[in-house]
Amino acid sequence: MDKTIEQKIGQLMVFGFKGKKATPEIKKLIREHHVGGVILFARNIGTPEEVLALTTELQREAKNAGHEKPLLICIDQENGVVRRLGEGATIFPGSMLLGATGRSENAYITGLLTGRELKALGVNWNLAPVLDVNNNPDNPVIGVRSYGESASVVSEFGKQAVKGMQDAGVITTLKHFPGHGDTNVDSHLDLPTIAHDMDRLKEIELKPFIDVIEQGADTIMSAHVYFPAIETEENVPATLSKKVITGLLREEIGYNGVVTTDCMEMNAISEGIGTAEGAVEALKAGVDLIMISHLQSRQYEAISYVKESLLSGEISEDTINDAYQRVMVLKENYLDWNDIPLDSEPVVASVVGSKLHEVEAYEIYKQGITVVKNDSILPLAVEESDRVLVVYPKNNYAMQVEDKRYATFSLGETVQRLHDNTEVFELSNPPTASEIASVSVLAKDYKAVIVGTLSVKPGDQQAKMVEELYQANPQVIVIATRSPYDIAYLPEVPGYLATYEFTAPALQAAVEAIFGRVKVKGRLPVTLPQ
Repeated sequence: MDKTIEQKIGQLMVFGFKGKKATPEIKKLIREHHVGGVILFARNIGTPEEVLALTTELQREAKNAGHEKPLLICIDQENGVVRRLGEGATIFPGSMLLGATGRSENAYITGLLTGRELKALGVNWNLAPVLDVNNNPDNPVIGVRSYGESASVVSEFGKQAVKGMQDAGVITTLKHFPGHGDTNVDSHLDLPTIAHDMDRLKEIELKPFIDVIEQGADTIMSAHVYFPAIETEENVPATLSKKVITGLLREEIGYNGVVTTDCMEMNAISEGIGTAEGAVEALKAGVDLIMISHLQSRQYEAISYVKESLLSGEISEDTINDAYQRVMVLKENYLDWNDIPLDSEPVVASVVGSKLHEVEAYEIYKQGITVVKNDSILPLAVEESDRVLVVYPKNNYAMQVEDKRYATFSLGETVQRLHDNTEVFELSNPPTASEIASVSVLAKDYKAVIVGTLSVKPGDQQAKMVEELYQANPQVIVIATRSPYDIAYLPEVPGYLATYEFTAPALQAAVEAIFGRVKVKGRLPVTLPQ
Protein backbone atom coordinates (compact mmCIF):
# COMPACT_ATOMS: atom_id res chain seq x y z
CA MET A 1 0.00 0.00 0.00
CA ASP A 2 1.37 3.43 -0.98
CA LYS A 3 2.32 5.67 1.92
CA THR A 4 1.16 9.26 2.18
CA ILE A 5 3.78 11.98 2.20
CA GLU A 6 2.91 12.67 5.88
CA GLN A 7 3.66 9.04 6.75
CA LYS A 8 6.97 9.22 4.90
CA ILE A 9 7.97 12.42 6.72
CA GLY A 10 7.06 10.75 10.04
CA GLN A 11 9.41 7.85 9.28
CA LEU A 12 12.28 10.37 9.00
CA MET A 13 11.83 11.56 12.59
CA VAL A 14 13.53 10.25 15.76
CA PHE A 15 11.94 11.80 18.86
CA GLY A 16 12.50 11.60 22.62
CA PHE A 17 10.12 11.97 25.57
CA LYS A 18 10.21 12.00 29.36
CA GLY A 19 9.39 9.11 31.67
CA LYS A 20 9.70 5.35 32.05
CA LYS A 21 6.34 4.73 30.38
CA ALA A 22 5.18 5.70 26.91
CA THR A 23 3.52 9.11 27.29
CA PRO A 24 0.27 10.06 25.56
CA GLU A 25 2.34 12.61 23.57
CA ILE A 26 4.82 10.10 22.10
CA LYS A 27 1.98 7.65 21.42
CA LYS A 28 0.11 10.35 19.52
CA LEU A 29 3.22 11.17 17.45
CA ILE A 30 3.65 7.48 16.58
CA ARG A 31 -0.06 6.99 15.87
CA GLU A 32 -1.09 10.20 14.11
CA HIS A 33 2.21 11.37 12.60
CA HIS A 34 3.74 7.96 11.90
CA VAL A 35 6.98 8.89 13.69
CA GLY A 36 9.31 5.98 12.95
CA GLY A 37 12.09 6.37 15.52
CA VAL A 38 12.39 6.93 19.27
CA ILE A 39 15.49 7.84 21.32
CA LEU A 40 15.78 6.77 24.96
CA PHE A 41 17.79 8.58 27.63
CA ALA A 42 18.47 7.89 31.32
CA ARG A 43 15.11 9.55 32.11
CA ASN A 44 13.41 6.63 30.32
CA ILE A 45 15.48 3.86 31.90
CA GLY A 46 14.33 1.90 34.92
CA THR A 47 14.93 -1.76 35.72
CA PRO A 48 15.49 -4.13 32.78
CA GLU A 49 11.85 -5.22 33.17
CA GLU A 50 10.68 -1.60 32.94
CA VAL A 51 12.83 -0.94 29.86
CA LEU A 52 11.51 -4.00 28.04
CA ALA A 53 7.92 -3.10 29.00
CA LEU A 54 8.49 0.41 27.62
CA THR A 55 10.02 -0.67 24.30
CA THR A 56 7.26 -3.28 23.86
CA GLU A 57 4.56 -0.67 24.57
CA LEU A 58 6.08 1.69 21.99
CA GLN A 59 6.22 -1.07 19.37
CA ARG A 60 2.64 -2.12 20.14
CA GLU A 61 1.53 1.46 19.49
CA ALA A 62 3.32 1.47 16.12
CA LYS A 63 1.89 -1.90 15.11
CA ASN A 64 -1.64 -0.84 16.01
CA ALA A 65 -1.15 2.38 14.03
CA GLY A 66 -0.35 0.36 10.92
CA HIS A 67 3.42 0.92 10.71
CA GLU A 68 4.81 -1.35 8.04
CA LYS A 69 7.98 -2.01 10.06
CA PRO A 70 8.81 -1.74 13.78
CA LEU A 71 10.12 1.49 15.30
CA LEU A 72 13.80 2.26 15.38
CA ILE A 73 14.51 2.50 19.13
CA CYS A 74 17.93 3.97 19.82
CA ILE A 75 20.13 4.78 22.78
CA ASP A 76 23.63 6.17 23.49
CA GLN A 77 25.21 3.05 24.95
CA GLU A 78 28.83 3.91 24.17
CA ASN A 79 29.80 2.39 27.56
CA GLY A 80 32.32 4.00 29.90
CA VAL A 81 31.32 7.58 30.73
CA VAL A 82 28.41 7.67 28.22
CA ARG A 83 25.91 4.95 28.99
CA ARG A 84 22.19 5.00 29.51
CA LEU A 85 21.30 1.53 30.83
CA GLY A 86 21.09 1.47 34.61
CA GLU A 87 20.77 -0.97 37.46
CA GLY A 88 20.57 -4.57 36.35
CA ALA A 89 22.56 -4.18 33.12
CA THR A 90 26.26 -5.03 32.82
CA ILE A 91 28.76 -2.16 33.02
CA PHE A 92 31.06 -2.51 30.02
CA PRO A 93 34.32 -0.62 29.37
CA GLY A 94 34.28 2.55 27.29
CA SER A 95 36.27 3.28 24.16
CA MET A 96 39.52 4.71 25.53
CA LEU A 97 39.87 1.90 28.04
CA LEU A 98 39.39 -0.55 25.17
CA GLY A 99 42.04 1.35 23.21
CA ALA A 100 44.39 1.02 26.19
CA THR A 101 44.15 -2.79 26.03
CA GLY A 102 45.81 -2.68 22.60
CA ARG A 103 43.57 -5.57 21.50
CA SER A 104 40.82 -4.76 19.01
CA GLU A 105 39.11 -8.10 19.71
CA ASN A 106 38.07 -6.53 23.04
CA ALA A 107 36.03 -4.00 21.04
CA TYR A 108 34.33 -6.92 19.26
CA ILE A 109 33.53 -8.73 22.53
CA THR A 110 32.22 -5.53 24.16
CA GLY A 111 30.14 -4.71 21.06
CA LEU A 112 28.68 -8.21 20.92
CA LEU A 113 27.77 -8.39 24.62
CA THR A 114 26.42 -4.82 24.69
CA GLY A 115 24.35 -5.61 21.60
CA ARG A 116 22.91 -8.75 23.17
CA GLU A 117 21.77 -6.84 26.27
CA LEU A 118 20.27 -4.01 24.19
CA LYS A 119 18.44 -6.44 21.91
CA ALA A 120 17.08 -8.31 24.94
CA LEU A 121 15.61 -5.01 26.20
CA GLY A 122 13.96 -4.14 22.90
CA VAL A 123 16.55 -1.54 21.87
CA ASN A 124 17.47 -2.23 18.25
CA TRP A 125 19.80 0.68 17.42
CA ASN A 126 22.92 1.78 19.32
CA LEU A 127 24.31 5.27 18.72
CA ALA A 128 27.88 3.93 18.77
CA PRO A 129 30.78 3.57 18.12
CA VAL A 130 32.50 6.96 18.30
CA LEU A 131 35.01 7.12 15.42
CA ASP A 132 36.42 10.52 16.37
CA VAL A 133 40.22 10.54 16.68
CA ASN A 134 41.00 12.27 19.97
CA ASN A 135 44.18 14.15 19.14
CA ASN A 136 43.31 17.28 21.14
CA PRO A 137 43.81 17.01 24.94
CA ASP A 138 41.53 20.05 25.38
CA ASN A 139 38.54 18.41 23.66
CA PRO A 140 35.62 18.93 26.07
CA VAL A 141 33.14 16.55 24.42
CA ILE A 142 35.02 13.54 22.97
CA GLY A 143 38.10 12.70 25.09
CA VAL A 144 37.72 9.21 26.59
CA ARG A 145 34.76 8.49 24.27
CA SER A 146 37.43 7.92 21.58
CA TYR A 147 39.62 4.82 21.20
CA GLY A 148 42.68 7.08 21.10
CA GLU A 149 44.77 9.51 19.08
CA SER A 150 45.76 7.18 16.22
CA ALA A 151 43.45 7.09 13.20
CA SER A 152 44.54 3.50 12.43
CA VAL A 153 43.74 2.33 15.97
CA VAL A 154 40.34 4.06 15.88
CA SER A 155 39.66 2.36 12.50
CA GLU A 156 40.57 -1.10 13.76
CA PHE A 157 38.67 -0.86 17.05
CA GLY A 158 35.70 0.78 15.30
CA LYS A 159 35.47 -2.06 12.76
CA GLN A 160 35.46 -4.64 15.54
CA ALA A 161 32.88 -2.78 17.65
CA VAL A 162 30.55 -2.50 14.65
CA LYS A 163 30.99 -6.17 13.78
CA GLY A 164 30.23 -7.21 17.38
CA MET A 165 27.01 -5.21 17.59
CA GLN A 166 25.90 -6.30 14.13
CA ASP A 167 26.49 -9.94 15.09
CA ALA A 168 24.14 -9.33 18.03
CA GLY A 169 21.53 -8.03 15.58
CA VAL A 170 21.79 -4.37 16.60
CA ILE A 171 22.02 -1.39 14.23
CA THR A 172 25.22 0.63 14.66
CA THR A 173 26.10 4.30 14.20
CA LEU A 174 29.45 5.77 13.18
CA LYS A 175 29.77 9.17 14.79
CA HIS A 176 30.41 12.14 14.50
CA PHE A 177 31.07 12.54 10.74
CA PRO A 178 33.37 13.95 9.43
CA GLY A 179 35.14 14.06 12.82
CA HIS A 180 34.76 15.80 16.21
CA GLY A 181 38.08 14.78 17.75
CA ASP A 182 40.13 17.92 17.24
CA THR A 183 37.77 20.50 18.74
CA ASN A 184 38.01 22.52 21.92
CA VAL A 185 34.32 23.54 21.92
CA ASP A 186 31.36 21.33 22.91
CA SER A 187 28.75 21.42 20.10
CA HIS A 188 26.05 20.98 22.77
CA LEU A 189 26.99 24.55 23.75
CA ASP A 190 28.29 26.27 20.60
CA LEU A 191 29.47 25.65 17.01
CA PRO A 192 33.04 24.27 16.84
CA THR A 193 35.28 24.75 13.78
CA ILE A 194 37.89 22.30 12.47
CA ALA A 195 40.07 24.30 10.08
CA HIS A 196 42.37 21.55 8.72
CA ASP A 197 42.87 21.17 4.97
CA MET A 198 41.51 18.18 3.03
CA ASP A 199 44.81 16.27 2.99
CA ARG A 200 44.96 16.32 6.78
CA LEU A 201 41.23 15.49 7.12
CA LYS A 202 41.66 12.43 4.86
CA GLU A 203 44.71 11.27 6.78
CA ILE A 204 43.22 11.62 10.30
CA GLU A 205 39.57 12.59 10.75
CA LEU A 206 38.05 10.79 7.76
CA LYS A 207 40.16 7.63 7.78
CA PRO A 208 38.15 5.66 10.42
CA PHE A 209 34.86 6.52 8.69
CA ILE A 210 36.15 5.48 5.25
CA ASP A 211 37.62 2.24 6.64
CA VAL A 212 34.48 1.19 8.55
CA ILE A 213 32.17 2.19 5.66
CA GLU A 214 34.19 -0.20 3.44
CA GLN A 215 33.52 -3.00 5.95
CA GLY A 216 29.80 -2.17 6.11
CA ALA A 217 28.08 0.63 8.05
CA ASP A 218 24.42 0.81 9.11
CA THR A 219 24.03 4.50 9.92
CA ILE A 220 26.27 7.53 10.22
CA MET A 221 25.68 10.49 12.54
CA SER A 222 26.69 13.94 11.37
CA ALA A 223 28.68 16.36 13.52
CA HIS A 224 27.44 19.85 14.36
CA VAL A 225 30.92 21.10 13.43
CA TYR A 226 31.98 23.59 10.73
CA PHE A 227 34.65 22.40 8.25
CA PRO A 228 35.79 25.35 6.07
CA ALA A 229 37.93 23.04 3.89
CA ILE A 230 34.71 21.31 2.73
CA GLU A 231 31.93 23.88 3.22
CA THR A 232 32.68 27.31 1.71
CA GLU A 233 29.70 29.05 3.33
CA GLU A 234 30.80 30.34 6.72
CA ASN A 235 29.58 28.64 9.93
CA VAL A 236 27.44 25.99 8.24
CA PRO A 237 27.78 22.82 10.38
CA ALA A 238 28.37 19.47 8.65
CA THR A 239 24.80 18.40 9.54
CA LEU A 240 23.37 21.14 7.29
CA SER A 241 26.02 21.03 4.56
CA LYS A 242 25.17 19.45 1.20
CA LYS A 243 28.89 19.57 0.37
CA VAL A 244 29.65 17.40 3.44
CA ILE A 245 26.69 14.97 3.41
CA THR A 246 25.97 14.57 -0.31
CA GLY A 247 29.24 15.75 -1.88
CA LEU A 248 31.80 14.16 0.43
CA LEU A 249 29.99 11.31 2.21
CA ARG A 250 27.64 10.03 -0.48
CA GLU A 251 29.37 10.93 -3.77
CA GLU A 252 33.10 10.95 -2.96
CA ILE A 253 33.24 8.25 -0.25
CA GLY A 254 30.37 6.29 -1.83
CA TYR A 255 28.19 5.75 1.26
CA ASN A 256 24.53 5.15 0.37
CA GLY A 257 23.12 4.11 3.75
CA VAL A 258 21.20 6.07 6.39
CA VAL A 259 22.55 9.36 7.75
CA THR A 260 21.12 10.71 11.00
CA THR A 261 21.63 14.08 12.61
CA ASP A 262 22.92 14.46 16.14
CA CYS A 263 20.27 16.07 18.34
CA MET A 264 18.92 19.15 16.58
CA GLU A 265 18.33 20.86 19.93
CA MET A 266 22.04 21.21 20.64
CA ASN A 267 23.04 24.88 20.76
CA ALA A 268 25.15 24.62 17.60
CA ILE A 269 21.82 24.22 15.72
CA SER A 270 19.03 25.52 17.97
CA GLU A 271 20.82 28.79 18.79
CA GLY A 272 21.87 29.21 15.15
CA ILE A 273 19.46 28.40 12.34
CA GLY A 274 16.89 26.90 14.75
CA THR A 275 15.70 23.31 15.18
CA ALA A 276 12.80 23.25 12.67
CA GLU A 277 14.67 25.22 9.99
CA GLY A 278 17.69 23.00 10.65
CA ALA A 279 15.55 19.90 9.98
CA VAL A 280 14.71 21.20 6.50
CA GLU A 281 18.32 22.17 5.74
CA ALA A 282 19.57 18.76 6.95
CA LEU A 283 17.16 16.92 4.63
CA LYS A 284 18.21 19.16 1.73
CA ALA A 285 21.84 18.36 2.56
CA GLY A 286 21.17 14.62 2.18
CA VAL A 287 20.43 13.54 5.76
CA ASP A 288 17.70 10.89 6.28
CA LEU A 289 16.78 10.98 9.97
CA ILE A 290 16.11 14.09 12.08
CA MET A 291 16.75 13.62 15.79
CA ILE A 292 14.88 15.88 18.24
CA SER A 293 15.34 14.51 21.73
CA HIS A 294 13.52 16.77 24.15
CA LEU A 295 10.90 19.44 23.45
CA GLN A 296 7.61 18.33 21.98
CA SER A 297 6.97 21.83 20.61
CA ARG A 298 10.12 21.57 18.50
CA GLN A 299 9.15 18.08 17.33
CA TYR A 300 5.80 19.30 16.00
CA GLU A 301 7.42 22.42 14.50
CA ALA A 302 9.91 20.25 12.61
CA ILE A 303 7.20 17.98 11.14
CA SER A 304 5.13 20.98 10.13
CA TYR A 305 8.11 22.92 8.70
CA VAL A 306 9.27 19.95 6.60
CA LYS A 307 5.76 19.48 5.21
CA GLU A 308 5.40 23.20 4.40
CA SER A 309 8.82 23.20 2.72
CA LEU A 310 7.75 20.25 0.60
CA LEU A 311 4.51 21.97 -0.44
CA SER A 312 6.36 25.19 -1.29
CA GLY A 313 8.93 23.30 -3.37
CA GLU A 314 11.89 24.13 -1.11
CA ILE A 315 12.33 20.39 -0.56
CA SER A 316 11.64 18.12 -3.51
CA GLU A 317 9.46 15.02 -3.20
CA ASP A 318 12.44 13.00 -4.48
CA THR A 319 14.48 14.13 -1.46
CA ILE A 320 11.81 12.80 0.93
CA ASN A 321 11.33 9.59 -1.08
CA ASP A 322 15.08 8.87 -1.23
CA ALA A 323 15.46 9.36 2.53
CA TYR A 324 12.35 7.27 3.24
CA GLN A 325 13.64 4.48 0.98
CA ARG A 326 17.00 4.34 2.76
CA VAL A 327 15.30 4.22 6.18
CA MET A 328 12.96 1.43 5.06
CA VAL A 329 15.87 -0.63 3.67
CA LEU A 330 17.59 -0.32 7.08
CA LYS A 331 14.41 -1.44 8.85
CA GLU A 332 13.97 -4.30 6.36
CA ASN A 333 17.51 -5.51 7.13
CA TYR A 334 17.13 -5.48 10.91
CA LEU A 335 13.53 -5.26 12.11
CA ASP A 336 10.69 -7.75 11.93
CA TRP A 337 7.33 -7.71 13.72
CA ASN A 338 7.68 -11.48 14.28
CA ASP A 339 10.66 -10.84 16.58
CA ILE A 340 8.65 -8.70 19.01
CA PRO A 341 6.26 -10.52 21.41
CA LEU A 342 3.42 -7.99 21.34
CA ASP A 343 0.67 -10.35 22.46
CA SER A 344 2.25 -11.60 25.69
CA GLU A 345 3.95 -10.21 28.78
CA PRO A 346 7.61 -9.60 27.75
CA VAL A 347 10.25 -11.47 29.77
CA VAL A 348 13.83 -10.16 30.12
CA ALA A 349 16.40 -12.68 28.86
CA SER A 350 18.85 -13.94 31.49
CA VAL A 351 21.75 -12.52 29.44
CA VAL A 352 21.05 -8.98 30.77
CA GLY A 353 23.39 -8.24 33.67
CA SER A 354 24.53 -11.87 33.71
CA LYS A 355 27.50 -13.13 35.71
CA LEU A 356 29.11 -14.29 32.48
CA HIS A 357 28.99 -10.77 31.01
CA GLU A 358 30.31 -9.26 34.25
CA VAL A 359 33.29 -11.64 34.26
CA GLU A 360 34.04 -11.02 30.56
CA ALA A 361 33.88 -7.25 31.11
CA TYR A 362 36.16 -7.37 34.17
CA GLU A 363 38.81 -9.31 32.25
CA ILE A 364 38.89 -6.45 29.73
CA TYR A 365 39.00 -3.83 32.51
CA LYS A 366 42.16 -5.51 33.87
CA GLN A 367 43.74 -5.38 30.41
CA GLY A 368 42.97 -1.66 30.04
CA ILE A 369 43.67 -0.01 33.40
CA THR A 370 47.10 1.58 33.02
CA VAL A 371 49.94 2.01 35.49
CA VAL A 372 51.50 5.15 34.02
CA LYS A 373 54.23 5.49 36.65
CA ASN A 374 55.50 3.30 39.46
CA ASP A 375 58.51 4.45 41.47
CA SER A 376 58.65 1.34 43.66
CA ILE A 377 55.36 2.17 45.44
CA LEU A 378 53.17 -0.49 43.79
CA PRO A 379 51.94 -2.87 44.97
CA LEU A 380 51.30 -0.89 48.13
CA ALA A 381 52.78 -2.68 51.14
CA VAL A 382 50.37 -2.16 54.04
CA GLU A 383 49.67 -4.06 57.24
CA GLU A 384 46.11 -4.36 58.56
CA SER A 385 46.90 -1.73 61.19
CA ASP A 386 48.29 0.78 58.64
CA ARG A 387 45.99 3.70 57.93
CA VAL A 388 45.25 4.70 54.34
CA LEU A 389 43.78 8.06 53.33
CA VAL A 390 41.61 8.44 50.19
CA VAL A 391 40.95 11.95 48.83
CA TYR A 392 39.06 13.06 45.73
CA PRO A 393 36.92 15.96 44.49
CA LYS A 394 33.16 15.59 44.08
CA ASN A 395 32.28 14.20 40.67
CA ASN A 396 30.37 16.91 38.85
CA TYR A 397 29.56 15.26 35.54
CA ALA A 398 31.92 16.70 32.97
CA MET A 399 30.10 16.74 29.62
CA GLN A 400 26.58 17.55 28.46
CA VAL A 401 26.30 14.07 26.97
CA GLU A 402 27.26 12.27 30.20
CA ASP A 403 24.62 10.90 32.48
CA LYS A 404 24.07 12.74 35.77
CA ARG A 405 23.03 9.48 37.44
CA TYR A 406 26.60 8.22 37.15
CA ALA A 407 28.29 11.35 38.50
CA THR A 408 29.31 9.53 41.68
CA PHE A 409 32.57 8.07 42.85
CA SER A 410 32.83 4.63 44.37
CA LEU A 411 36.59 5.06 44.84
CA GLY A 412 36.43 5.47 48.63
CA GLU A 413 34.14 2.49 49.13
CA THR A 414 36.29 0.37 46.83
CA VAL A 415 39.46 1.04 48.86
CA GLN A 416 37.57 0.43 52.12
CA ARG A 417 36.43 -2.98 50.85
CA LEU A 418 40.07 -4.00 50.33
CA HIS A 419 41.57 -2.29 53.38
CA ASP A 420 39.43 -1.76 56.47
CA ASN A 421 41.65 0.90 57.99
CA THR A 422 40.80 3.54 55.37
CA GLU A 423 39.49 7.05 55.80
CA VAL A 424 37.78 8.84 52.89
CA PHE A 425 37.45 12.58 52.20
CA GLU A 426 35.36 13.90 49.33
CA LEU A 427 36.25 17.54 48.65
CA SER A 428 34.45 20.20 46.65
CA ASN A 429 35.06 20.38 42.90
CA PRO A 430 37.27 22.32 42.57
CA PRO A 431 38.67 21.73 46.07
CA THR A 432 38.85 24.89 48.20
CA ALA A 433 42.12 26.13 49.71
CA SER A 434 40.85 25.46 53.24
CA GLU A 435 39.79 21.86 52.35
CA ILE A 436 43.21 21.20 50.83
CA ALA A 437 44.96 22.66 53.88
CA SER A 438 42.84 20.58 56.31
CA VAL A 439 43.28 17.27 54.53
CA SER A 440 47.03 17.89 54.03
CA VAL A 441 47.49 18.31 57.80
CA LEU A 442 45.78 14.94 58.32
CA ALA A 443 47.81 13.21 55.56
CA LYS A 444 50.98 13.14 57.66
CA ASP A 445 49.48 10.46 59.93
CA TYR A 446 48.75 7.87 57.20
CA LYS A 447 50.87 5.11 55.71
CA ALA A 448 49.80 6.14 52.18
CA VAL A 449 47.47 8.53 50.36
CA ILE A 450 45.36 7.53 47.34
CA VAL A 451 44.12 10.55 45.37
CA GLY A 452 41.42 10.48 42.69
CA THR A 453 41.50 13.23 40.07
CA LEU A 454 38.83 14.21 37.57
CA SER A 455 39.66 16.10 34.35
CA VAL A 456 42.48 18.33 35.60
CA LYS A 457 43.37 21.47 33.65
CA PRO A 458 46.63 23.46 33.90
CA GLY A 459 46.61 25.53 37.10
CA ASP A 460 43.69 23.50 38.49
CA GLN A 461 43.02 23.35 42.25
CA GLN A 462 43.24 19.56 41.91
CA ALA A 463 46.94 19.97 41.03
CA LYS A 464 47.34 22.09 44.17
CA MET A 465 45.59 19.33 46.17
CA VAL A 466 48.00 16.65 44.92
CA GLU A 467 51.02 18.92 45.52
CA GLU A 468 50.13 19.70 49.14
CA LEU A 469 49.23 16.10 49.95
CA TYR A 470 52.57 14.97 48.48
CA GLN A 471 54.47 17.53 50.55
CA ALA A 472 52.70 16.27 53.67
CA ASN A 473 53.16 12.56 52.81
CA PRO A 474 55.39 11.41 49.90
CA GLN A 475 53.58 8.03 49.73
CA VAL A 476 51.00 9.31 47.22
CA ILE A 477 49.31 7.34 44.44
CA VAL A 478 47.14 9.23 41.96
CA ILE A 479 44.31 7.63 40.00
CA ALA A 480 43.17 9.71 37.01
CA THR A 481 39.56 8.52 37.13
CA ARG A 482 38.48 10.00 33.81
CA SER A 483 40.92 11.87 31.58
CA PRO A 484 44.38 10.28 31.30
CA TYR A 485 45.71 13.75 30.45
CA ASP A 486 45.34 14.70 34.16
CA ILE A 487 48.74 13.26 34.91
CA ALA A 488 50.51 15.79 32.64
CA TYR A 489 49.26 18.66 34.80
CA LEU A 490 50.09 17.18 38.21
CA PRO A 491 53.27 17.39 40.32
CA GLU A 492 55.65 14.43 40.48
CA VAL A 493 54.44 11.63 42.76
CA PRO A 494 55.66 8.02 42.93
CA GLY A 495 52.53 6.31 41.53
CA TYR A 496 50.05 7.11 38.76
CA LEU A 497 47.23 5.03 37.28
CA ALA A 498 44.69 5.88 34.58
CA THR A 499 41.21 4.30 34.55
CA TYR A 500 39.68 6.37 31.65
CA GLU A 501 36.28 6.22 33.36
CA PHE A 502 34.83 6.38 36.86
CA THR A 503 32.73 3.23 36.53
CA ALA A 504 32.77 0.87 39.51
CA PRO A 505 34.60 -2.01 37.72
CA ALA A 506 37.31 0.36 36.41
CA LEU A 507 37.97 1.73 39.90
CA GLN A 508 37.79 -1.80 41.35
CA ALA A 509 40.50 -3.03 38.97
CA ALA A 510 42.71 0.00 39.71
CA VAL A 511 42.41 -0.41 43.48
CA GLU A 512 43.01 -4.16 43.28
CA ALA A 513 46.15 -3.39 41.26
CA ILE A 514 47.33 -0.88 43.89
CA PHE A 515 47.04 -3.54 46.61
CA GLY A 516 48.65 -6.24 44.45
CA ARG A 517 45.48 -8.32 44.06
CA VAL A 518 45.49 -8.21 40.24
CA LYS A 519 47.88 -7.31 37.45
CA VAL A 520 46.73 -4.61 35.03
CA LYS A 521 48.24 -4.32 31.58
CA GLY A 522 46.98 -1.17 29.86
CA ARG A 523 49.07 1.29 27.85
CA LEU A 524 48.15 4.92 27.25
CA PRO A 525 46.44 5.26 23.84
CA VAL A 526 47.18 9.02 23.83
CA THR A 527 50.33 11.13 24.23
CA LEU A 528 50.50 13.25 27.35
CA PRO A 529 51.14 17.00 26.78
CA GLN A 530 54.70 18.07 27.60
